[in-house]
Amino acid sequence: MSGASRPRAEPRAWQRMLSGRRLDLLNPSPLDVELSDIAHGLARVARWNGQTSGDHAFSVAQHSLIVEIIFRQQNRCTPDDCLMALLHDAPEYVIGDMISPFKAVVGGGYKTVEKRLEAAVHLRFGLPAETPRTLKDKIKKADRVAAFFEATELAGFSRVEAAKFFGEPRGVTLDLLMITPMPAVEAQRRFAERFEAIEAARAGAALEWPA
Repeated sequence: MSGASRPRAEPRAWQRMLSGRRLDLLNPSPLDVELSDIAHGLARVARWNGQTSGDHAFSVAQHSLIVEIIFRQQNRCTPDDCLMALLHDAPEYVIGDMISPFKAVVGGGYKTVEKRLEAAVHLRFGLPAETPRTLKDKIKKADRVAAFFEATELAGFSRVEAAKFFGEPRGVTLDLLMITPMPAVEAQRRFAERFEAIEAARAGAALEWPA
């Protein structure tokens, strides 16, 4: 058949959110980021590829709450610091939780998208586009402590095996953490409530830490 070929359609690179926003994955705008979408999405993304014990998936929202608790226990921090800890995995409300071994296989493309989404989320809530290195290291330390307890309590790791991958926690005890997997709607609610409490502190109100 003669004639010019049709131009190839560009692949869709956006996702419609329940808020009605349309988030461009390649060039995300802070204007299209909504806390309701983040809380909803993270509460329905399973950590450990869903390979955890319990009646419910252990969600990224619940993990984020635990990391923020550990971070506060380990550091003197401002409300901005706490918000960055709570939102440390926020891009996963769009791209899901990819386990570390697979991230290593995928390489730089994943990290590029992740960093762009993180910047959009941070700017939406008045935070620096990129978490300062020193603070990022502190949040990562809290993240590894959370991973140790998740691994040993939920994902079938022995303490020796978990210590090899994540390090042995010091100064943090399991009884202070809400490690039992909770229903998605509860994780979503608690994540949103914690966000609002930190936002109140950022606005100058007293910060009420959860028990």
